[in-house]
Amino acid sequence: MKKTIILAVAFILSVATFAQKDEIKAAEAAMKENNFTQAISVLKGAENLLVTAKDKQKAQYYLVLGKAYFANGTTPANFQLASQSLNKVIEIEKNGSQSYTEEALLTINNLIQKIVEKASASYSEGVELSKDETNHALSVEKFNESAKGFEEVYNLSARDTAFLQNAAYVYYFAEEYQKSIDNYKKLLNIGYTGAGTVYSAKSVVNDQEVFFNSKKEMDDQVKLKLVVDPQIKAKEPQTIEMKKMIVKSYLAMKDNAKALETILEAKQSAPHDYGLLVDEANVYYAMGDNMKFKEKLEEAVQINPTDYVLHYNIGVMKSDLKDLDGAIESYNKAIALKPDYVDAYNNIGAAVLAKAEPIVEEMNNNLNNFAKYDELQAKQLDIYREALPYFEKAFEYKQDNLSVVQALMGIYEQLEMYEKSKEMRVIYNSLKN
Repeated sequence: MKKTIILAVAFILSVATFAQKDEIKAAEAAMKENNFTQAISVLKGAENLLVTAKDKQKAQYYLVLGKAYFANGTTPANFQLASQSLNKVIEIEKNGSQSYTEEALLTINNLIQKIVEKASASYSEGVELSKDETNHALSVEKFNESAKGFEEVYNLSARDTAFLQNAAYVYYFAEEYQKSIDNYKKLLNIGYTGAGTVYSAKSVVNDQEVFFNSKKEMDDQVKLKLVVDPQIKAKEPQTIEMKKMIVKSYLAMKDNAKALETILEAKQSAPHDYGLLVDEANVYYAMGDNMKFKEKLEEAVQINPTDYVLHYNIGVMKSDLKDLDGAIESYNKAIALKPDYVDAYNNIGAAVLAKAEPIVEEMNNNLNNFAKYDELQAKQLDIYREALPYFEKAFEYKQDNLSVVQALMGIYEQLEMYEKSKEMRVIYNSLKN
């Protein structure tokens, strides 16, 4: 009696197995005709048979189901379901024969590539649009599309952490600052540093760069002639760079306290990092602490003395602190590094003119003392003559700078260079209109 029961159970299991194979064959036949909806329907109808199926049969079922959801990349709405099914194949076979794992990985890679191509294209469009300020809203929209695509890749395949880093980076340009912060913090919390080896090759279909999780994945696709020109590159740790991006987002959100907190935390592992010092200076500037701003800029310039913008900013800070000679010295350092630096020439001229302010005040106090007034006026005009070459140099490099033109117009008038003053007035009126 017992033998009969065992045989009956074996017979039932055998029928179920054959039935499942038939369903898979029917689904594969439908997929050959690009009828992916029918394939999914057939497979979902056989789902109850998985309870008694062996691991190999389960793996085959989920592979075909995943490919049906993927539909050769034509159904983005089903990519999440496709990824779930394909990852089940890998999970089922991780300790077994792995008969279907390679094909599952290949399909996942194709799925990811479709999303990455679209996300990369959106990013490129955003960059191009951002070159024209009138396209700002459109560029932000494109960056947002791109970031969502990269984030989707990570959600579909958590192994691909580099794409979450891409998402965090692009969300900043999409002005989704909190999303950028959240994604960077997620990466830091899981111990992601960005360091490691990057495996890439070019797709034979569209010549786009394709990235892989391992050398084996890359080599397998090279053998299948799906990609060419395989590359292996070392990638340096990105921890500090990620924290800098968090700082930028906090600054954009005007959360200076959080920005400073992140900088001080990052400086514990990189106390002399130039970028962090500049960021720290900018935070102090945003907080209105001009002395700290100047202090941090001067620390930064010791590390990178060839940064002309840094010298310029130190000059601005010194001007604000009424250290006019120190400001001029810093502006000249900026010009030595960038000879066509219009703003630096303009600011030197302005700093020189600022020296005339106490003289003008004294002139106003001596309106009835003609000898003293004439003496002071002579000093005033000497200062104008000293400032003039800097404004002229600024104008030489940029003729449409309204403040430079206005300064020249006034100085020429004071120095009785009336023809020059008239020329500047014509230019001034054309720019103003």
